[in-house]
Amino acid sequence: MIQLSELTKSFGDRVLFDHVTWQITDRERVGLCGPNGAGKTTLLRMMAGLDEPDSGAVLQPASLTVGYLPQDGLTHAGRTVFAEAASAFGELIAIKTEMHALEERLGDEGIPAPQHDAMLHRYSDLQDQFRLRDGYSIELKTATVLQGLGFKPSNFERPTETFSGGWQMRIALAKLLLGQPNLLLLDEPTNHLDLEARNWLEEYLNAYPHAVILVSHDRFFLDAVVTRIADLTLRTLTDYHTNYSGYLAEHHERIEAMRKAKREQDEEVARIKMFIDRFRYQATKAAQVQSRIKMLEKVVPIEVPPERKKIHFDFPACAKSGRMVLELKHARKAYGDLVVFGGLTLHIERGDRIALVGPNGAGKSTLMRMLSGEEPPDAGERIVGHNVVMQYFAQDEATRIDPAPTVYETLASGSPLHAVPMIRNILGGFLFSGDDVYKHVRVLSGGERTRLAVARMLLRPSNTLLLDEPTNHLDLDSKEVLLDALVDYGGTLIFVSHDRYFVERLATKIIEVGNGTAVAFPGTYKEFLYHKEHAGEDVEPVGRPLKDDGRPFQGRPSALEPKRRDAHRKDGDPKKAGDAKRVALQSHAEKKRVDADARKKARELQARQQRIDALESRIAETEAAIRELEQQMSAPGFYEDRTAAQPFIDRHQNLMWQVGDLMNQWEALQALADEPTQA
Repeated sequence: MIQLSELTKSFGDRVLFDHVTWQITDRERVGLCGPNGAGKTTLLRMMAGLDEPDSGAVLQPASLTVGYLPQDGLTHAGRTVFAEAASAFGELIAIKTEMHALEERLGDEGIPAPQHDAMLHRYSDLQDQFRLRDGYSIELKTATVLQGLGFKPSNFERPTETFSGGWQMRIALAKLLLGQPNLLLLDEPTNHLDLEARNWLEEYLNAYPHAVILVSHDRFFLDAVVTRIADLTLRTLTDYHTNYSGYLAEHHERIEAMRKAKREQDEEVARIKMFIDRFRYQATKAAQVQSRIKMLEKVVPIEVPPERKKIHFDFPACAKSGRMVLELKHARKAYGDLVVFGGLTLHIERGDRIALVGPNGAGKSTLMRMLSGEEPPDAGERIVGHNVVMQYFAQDEATRIDPAPTVYETLASGSPLHAVPMIRNILGGFLFSGDDVYKHVRVLSGGERTRLAVARMLLRPSNTLLLDEPTNHLDLDSKEVLLDALVDYGGTLIFVSHDRYFVERLATKIIEVGNGTAVAFPGTYKEFLYHKEHAGEDVEPVGRPLKDDGRPFQGRPSALEPKRRDAHRKDGDPKKAGDAKRVALQSHAEKKRVDADARKKARELQARQQRIDALESRIAETEAAIRELEQQMSAPGFYEDRTAAQPFIDRHQNLMWQVGDLMNQWEALQALADEPTQA
């Protein structure tokens, strides 16, 4: 389909490609990987015909159509969103226009018969072309792609110029996907997409009928879409026929093998040089010396990429907060006539690791600002728990950094003294190396400022983090530095991210924002998606034990074990039989005391077991009520009437808290019930 032949490209004395030969065939999905500055975007631009190589050629068939999506910079104006996206079907729209013109002319009785017949033939040919090329589904295809990328039907007739830069890039992506070029070149296509749109794009590209080459810093997206990785390192392309996770393992093995070969080569060269230096001036060794000099001249040095240090960083220590960290009670937030939240109640406890999900514009950033205290709710209240030390990373955090200091001074200011030695390492992890640390903030690009803001956050002590899109403009290595630090973070974490891998690794609770509310789902993002897919289905948990009445037990599977152990002990304890003789010899008073203690313990055990059974019943009943409510809440159109929906939402939240409280009581009693067995 497309082939690079002896391709060479350089900028000044910096060589990006050195006689690269590479090709891609139809229907392949290739991920282009490599360190920042390796030339990935330049390579895509050359394949798109926008840049010329210094030497070599990009070979492609004359019939090949190429579509290229840059990282940013595309704008549209003069049309509605729907018309702009549908313009991808330019030829079909031209055929449709001509057909409509012919329909009007065919109704003119004054046209001579021969000309009329010719027009009928032309109309028939156009109609066949339009039908065979699926022209009658233009509107359906356009609406499907626009909605998949996050546009609501109410936005279809809005002028394109009224949309921000991120939405402009979505329009460009929609046009590209609808045009279905033979070769699709995508440079960071997920930068401006939320999680729902990314999931949709992932499925769309998996079913795409032609070749795709993409650059992405979203590891999960690469794993799900590509079947081949082209690694751009040391001015050449190396193929790995696997997804991104497989590439990481294979690439590491390959680089380690290269480093081992390099060490062995260096040792051999050192031995040869030592021989030459030792016997250079001895006539009897002249022939051997000359032979080794020629050997050295023929050695081709093995080149290995510079070793990138794996940076691990722990957040500065901070005192623990109280159990309750943040709470919103009946919070309302509106901007003019747009009501974002109406009567929102939310409770966040110490140790929660919460991901806020929902489509763009649903109110995730608004909720983050209310939780952080940046914006107060219009009504209701925000309660901050005891000893909460909060750090808020806003979407526009890059613009909040003081432009006067240098990069290094920005991090040193406000950092604990013991963390100062780590500053250079942290900056290196976020691509600030060498003299870059002495640049003034005012000269940094938007992406560099964002990376600096993330690095600064790592050096500030806190026990509660609120992060709104912290991964924007971060490469894969920088994301790993941040992700590793957050995985080990001991405080409370609330974040918004459109990076699926990031969400999967961190979140233990999902809050779905939309329709004027925020609904909590315990569990990972994968479990949240499963819940959404199976909403309304009454599926009992698999592998749970049954109670005596045949109902499934809703608590921990081990909850009934103490009961069985107690029953086993009542059948007869061998230890009691063995000790019977010794007990008979005790004094009457001692025997009486022992019997009384035994009866007391038996009554306590019986009372405790009755409380456990009662709690199990209440837990089962409460969880059944929760399932019934969730079935009602998942019905289509449930959230359209906010007033009618709110009581159901409030009851669901209350029942969730009741289950948590009941489970805590059950666990405490169960621990006491286990003590006699463990003794």
